[in-house]
Amino acid sequence: MSSKRHSILPAVDRSGPKPPVIFSSSLTISGNALLQGTHSITMQSETVIHPRSRFESHFGSILVGRRCLIYERAHLGARPSDVASTRGGIALGDYVTVEAGCIVEAGGTEIGECTLVQAGAKIGCGAKIGKNCTITPKSIVPPGAIIPDGTVIFSKGKRRTDQRDSYDQRKLSMVKQLGVLRKMIPSDPDKFK
Repeated sequence: MSSKRHSILPAVDRSGPKPPVIFSSSLTISGNALLQGTHSITMQSETVIHPRSRFESHFGSILVGRRCLIYERAHLGARPSDVASTRGGIALGDYVTVEAGCIVEAGGTEIGECTLVQAGAKIGCGAKIGKNCTITPKSIVPPGAIIPDGTVIFSKGKRRTDQRDSYDQRKLSMVKQLGVLRKMIPSDPDKFK
């Protein structure tokens, strides 16, 4: 077997403290995910964590709800822009999807149930995002923002209320997607304990 790297992405720095973890027995987490920090990281049942996703609990604990989906290169617990006044971690409700390349800053950040954070979006520290929201690709939610339930955030801070009543359909499709991903992603939760 050759020692040649198979990824075009740079190698991941795995140095740093190993956080205390609380995992559900039905969690699917890739052995290539990165968990660092000093506060606890809790991941609940039927959640799927892709390879190369990153969780940092240096500024507070991280709670990932039931049936969440965290894609590759998503970064939860990122260093907030104003570290001096930041306290707290991150809480994700049930059925939350955080797509590839998203950044969620630590600092009391909350993302409500059935919210979709699309590719490349950034959630500032202390933001409170309601249930059934959609954060479109490359959008930025400023630190401390309060987003009401059912809001769609566009680039440049524009927003509208989502009039579709498709939340049950979104949950059903997510359950099916999670079922397929559990078969495709090799899980290694013991690596992080």
